[in-house]
Amino acid sequence: MELHLKIIGILLILLALVHAVFPKQFNWKQELSSLSIINRQLMYVHTFFIALVLFLIGLLCLTSASELANTSLGKRICLGLAIFWIVRLYFQFFVYSSKVWKGKLFETIVHLLFAIFWAYLTFVFAMLYWA
Repeated sequence: MELHLKIIGILLILLALVHAVFPKQFNWKQELSSLSIINRQLMYVHTFFIALVLFLIGLLCLTSASELANTSLGKRICLGLAIFWIVRLYFQFFVYSSKVWKGKLFETIVHLLFAIFWAYLTFVFAMLYWA
């Protein structure tokens, strides 16, 4: 399972870095221009902190795989991460509108790939907790 943690670490760090292109990719300058300054800034600030948390969890998985897998504290951290990722998986299907991806090939593929990724994260962290 430590190998899975290292794989997860790399993938989460990459996902964190991808957040840097969100403003340009999703045309935030134009899309968010009608929002108040506080709402516009919330989008940028929250995206930054989501990316930071993803990066730090990825770094934790890369540098502390053995501790996460083999210590009492590590197992409790894994339980918390399993809960976090299963809630994220729930949101993938029941909070985001299917209008975002349904009938669009690229968006559907991305939607399914992320659903699989969230499920993988949930499974690995849950199995580490229960092991």
